[in-house]
Amino acid sequence: MAYDTLILEKEGAVGIITLNRPPVNPFNYAAIDNLGKALTELEMDKAVRAIIITGGGEKAFSAGFDIASFADPMNVWLARCGHLVFNRIERGAKPVVAAINGFALGGGLELALSCHFRVMVDAEKATLGLPEINLGIIPGWGGTQRLPRLVGRTRALEIALMGRRINAPEAFSWGLINKISKPGEVMKDAKEYATTLSKRAPLALKAILNAVVLGQDTNMAAGIEIELASSQSVGASKDAIEGMTAFMEKRDAKFTGE
Repeated sequence: MAYDTLILEKEGAVGIITLNRPPVNPFNYAAIDNLGKALTELEMDKAVRAIIITGGGEKAFSAGFDIASFADPMNVWLARCGHLVFNRIERGAKPVVAAINGFALGGGLELALSCHFRVMVDAEKATLGLPEINLGIIPGWGGTQRLPRLVGRTRALEIALMGRRINAPEAFSWGLINKISKPGEVMKDAKEYATTLSKRAPLALKAILNAVVLGQDTNMAAGIEIELASSQSVGASKDAIEGMTAFMEKRDAKFTGE
């Protein structure tokens, strides 16, 4: 399927979504809709086991909401659609790596926050932030909820209330990103993450994602029950038998997702 606002590619078991609205890849309704459809395509492709989302060009991952399209009547659906698409990323069965190749602001950062891993280039103009307060609005695609869970309430409020932007070293020290990349190497690093993840047992990977993400939305006791149910389900799978057999036979396991 062809997309107007992004480029979809597949490299082996890795699907790559490149936001493509130059020069800063902002989101309007069409862009959010395209992202959702691209995710559906990759989710349904059994050959794809990990996903990368990045921005086209070297300037921006995404500048977030496209203010220039504010008057577009379709944008009335943006808030809900943004939540639905970003929730799908966070709660999906396939791990998603954000390759942050430039600045990620507002909705751009919120997209990155919904991904399971974040790799960010260390460059002068590559910063993360939630500048909505400067426009008299608030982060509307999960930023007020996901950011505190990652960096703590105090630092999240510093970013959201002060409109502060942070660079890659600071984001790494705060636990907001997983890896700092040298200029020109962010996609290489993201592909290393995605390739490694694509070789993991699909059912176990899905179960871990589910237990971690859903467990954060509840208390410890309920989270343990989610983990127990997932453990019992995965433990009876062919992949579990293959994994343990391969370990005993001192060979690489061949997981099929069954």
